[in-house]
Amino acid sequence: MQAGLRQRRLVVLLLAALSTLAAPAQDLDSSRAYWQDAWRGWHFYEEPEAKPLAPARPTPRQPKPGARVPSHENKPPEVRELERLQRELDEARSVAIIRPTESNVRRYMAIEARVVSQASTFADVAQRIAWSDPELDPTLQGRPVNARALEVFEQAQAAERSRQVASLGRDHVLLFFFRSDCSYCHAFAPTLEAFSAKHGLKVIAVTIDGGTLPGFEDARRDNGIATTLRVGQVPAVYLAQPYSGLITPIGFGVLSEAQLIERIATVASPPPAAPLDSPTLASATGRSR
Repeated sequence: MQAGLRQRRLVVLLLAALSTLAAPAQDLDSSRAYWQDAWRGWHFYEEPEAKPLAPARPTPRQPKPGARVPSHENKPPEVRELERLQRELDEARSVAIIRPTESNVRRYMAIEARVVSQASTFADVAQRIAWSDPELDPTLQGRPVNARALEVFEQAQAAERSRQVASLGRDHVLLFFFRSDCSYCHAFAPTLEAFSAKHGLKVIAVTIDGGTLPGFEDARRDNGIATTLRVGQVPAVYLAQPYSGLITPIGFGVLSEAQLIERIATVASPPPAAPLDSPTLASATGRSR
């Protein structure tokens, strides 16, 4: 009898102990409690799940030692005044556009008039300084603005370009592509013929359809050079140096003598274009190495 009572007490104590041990596990997710899975066994060890690392915050760039940090206080008062005036003008314009009442528009116009007056005063001072210092006078730099000075400048420039074109005649020629049924080619041919005689730059005419033009009866038939240069429109003029095989386009359509001089002098100044196949050019110009 006492043995049965003792056995029942042991059972009650064991159940109480088991309830105490199992109490903390109730707060865990049963699906994550690996010891509740009988198939895993008592001695199974599972590594804890790794928590994702928080993204690192960018470290603000620190100024170099001794570097001067710009600040509003370090700016000259004139700069701060100009910035303030610019902000005031922008704000007044924005308000006047969105809400164009008479007072808003009047306020914007008053600020704008103050800005224009200040800029006009600056322009007057700058002009007086330019008049007294040739190095700062923009009218003396490059192309003049005075009508008489511009005329002299253009005459000197035309003479220099004519000299450059004449010097090219020693080792350059003009390739003139045309068709005998092209009215623009007929109109351009006399200009090109007179240009060649005046500046000493030989013209080699290349006929695409096999015909001729007055003044260019000795035109040569196209030997493929028109296709190589992709001449799709006539009249067409190219500057060529037969000995090096360099060819540069001058223009298409009817050009005046002044345009020819200007373009030839201009394209002769920068580095030349890539060389064309020498046999093709030599055959077109009738020259060989």
